[in-house]
Amino acid sequence: MSAQPEEAPAPPAPAAAAQLRAQLRADRRADSWVPAFERDWAKALEDSRHSYSLTPLHDVVRTWQVRLAAAPAVDAYMDSGRDETGFVDLADVLDARR
Repeated sequence: MSAQPEEAPAPPAPAAAAQLRAQLRADRRADSWVPAFERDWAKALEDSRHSYSLTPLHDVVRTWQVRLAAAPAVDAYMDSGRDETGFVDLADVLDARR
């Protein structure tokens, strides 16, 4: 019997964070994304030190991998010229529920 639930994702490769950082540095958003990744990584590292778990680090890597993978789709959407002026800001919706 395994101690992990079956739906638990496999951990990222040991060098995944370094590879991800290199990809972020090569991206056109590097000026904002690299500091944000490093801030997330530092927080996860501190959380891992207190919890003795690598899960926070794995979560940061997975989150940023998804962000980086989704960037071309977001760029294509933004470049399509879709007008979003008629939409409601999510913050307004969430504030109204409180």
